Amino acid sequence: MTLLERDPKSPLTWSGNLPVTSRYTFGLAGEKFFRAIKDEGKIIGSYCKKCDHTYVPASQFCEKCLAEVSDWVDVGTIGELHTFTVLYEGYDGARLVQPEIVAFISLGDGGLIHRLGEINLDEIYFGMPLEAVFLPEGQRQGSILDIRYFKPAG
Repeated sequence: MTLLERDPKSPLTWSGNLPVTSRYTFGLAGEKFFRAIKDEGKIIGSYCKKCDHTYVPASQFCEKCLAEVSDWVDVGTIGELHTFTVLYEGYDGARLVQPEIVAFISLGDGGLIHRLGEINLDEIYFGMPLEAVFLPEGQRQGSILDIRYFKPAG
């Protein structure tokens, strides 16, 4: 039976909780990327020699030539502000007491979307150098939130 065909014996509706569980995994490249953030407090990218392209976040395969990417490079903790937005509402739709600034920070040939901190809105400019601020070593769990925010570099 295909996804478009329907089993005539299946229920029309389901009441209550749906018994579905799932687990997201980072994959091999993501595991190495987040392990470097957690264990070493650094941001790494995967590098394709053939295309001369550094993927941040890391990728297992090159999107340009489809080759497996096996070289890793430390891209540093300082990137460049590419664009940003100001959030006035939280994820739950409630108004934030203090607006948050979220930006795309260029690192390598890619970059990360993350919060900005230690900065006022009127100080921001495109191309601004921004530095990652990590959680203390013992508090990191291996996620993008191990980077607390990016702040003006220098």
